[in-house]
Amino acid sequence: MPLPKLSDAQIAWVIQQVAAYIGEQRQIYIGRAVPLDSVQKGALLPFSPGSALDSARVVVHSGERIGNPPFYGDLIRMWLAGNSLPDFARMAAITFVDTIVSHEPFTNELLFHELVHVVQYQKLGLADFAGKYVRGFLDGDSYEAIPLEKNAYQLAARFAAAPMNLFSVEAEVQAWIDAGRF
Repeated sequence: MPLPKLSDAQIAWVIQQVAAYIGEQRQIYIGRAVPLDSVQKGALLPFSPGSALDSARVVVHSGERIGNPPFYGDLIRMWLAGNSLPDFARMAAITFVDTIVSHEPFTNELLFHELVHVVQYQKLGLADFAGKYVRGFLDGDSYEAIPLEKNAYQLAARFAAAPMNLFSVEAEVQAWIDAGRF
């Protein structure tokens, strides 16, 4: 079932809530996160810009799951069906700008996917990333249809299928930006 049409003011409110949540979560987890280790950097350096690898911080959040954002309750009450919202507790990992919080041990493919998001944040900035994420969700009626996620999943699958076939994540993300695909 398609999501209801939202007013510009409602969309702006959601984007603001998402951007604030991302910033707050980054502040919570950055103190516990550590830089990528040499093995992780070595596997991903041929694909990811050094700036993303150097700025990225990771933490495995074991024993508990990240809960859904507090504004979800408002969204459900206002206009969204609760089952259409992404469930944070079911996600393998979540990237908050440059801080990657995982619910499971990192594989190269999982880390690759999340590093695509780090590059997206670097290129778009937090506010634009949040706006494109929200609009992508609303336009596609699902998490899977969000172009930022489609980009990350496609590049991670390409990496997993042929890790010896090098490509630039930065160039691929920029191509999606230039083509207006986000």
